[in-house]
Amino acid sequence: MVYAPEAKELYGNKIISKKYNFGAIAREMEGKHRQGHFDGVGTVVGLLFKAVQPNTAYFGEKDFQQLQIVKKMTAIEKLPVEIIGCPIVREPSNLAMSSRNKRLNPQQLKAAAIIHKSLKLAAEHFQEKSISQLNKMVANCFEDSGLRLEYFEIANEKTLKTVRRKRKGVSYRCFIAAFAGEVRLIDNHKLN
Repeated sequence: MVYAPEAKELYGNKIISKKYNFGAIAREMEGKHRQGHFDGVGTVVGLLFKAVQPNTAYFGEKDFQQLQIVKKMTAIEKLPVEIIGCPIVREPSNLAMSSRNKRLNPQQLKAAAIIHKSLKLAAEHFQEKSISQLNKMVANCFEDSGLRLEYFEIANEKTLKTVRRKRKGVSYRCFIAAFAGEVRLIDNHKLN
């Protein structure tokens, strides 16, 4: 069974995003590059949850920041939905699976493998290199890749705040966004 409502069924006569105060998690990474995006995510997911009234909802960790936003939205709206993060599913090249991948030509698809390779490289060198060294290392991976790096950031996994220096007892994750032609791809990787 598929529930595929028309926009009017969810929004009524006016399609407008609700304004949320998601706090700092909405101002990092994707929030810096896509103003208002998370208000739209919170609005549509909240409307769907209210219409369907699920007990649990599953979201992929590829959009890790969005996963945190959905958790925060359910708390703000006091919705009785358990949000469960699911591991990233990957293509044979290790590119994170996404419907956007179908828009890549064969050369772009091959080149896009650098995204996961660079994240993995950062994870492998996380203990012995500084944040600035890791940033440079990843930027160098993209120099002749055919992709344009939009951002690479290492963030506190809990607050999603970009960090400049590592601290003991803190869990970190690296996040990346890059363009293959006009197609924007994102991914992330746990670091410790």
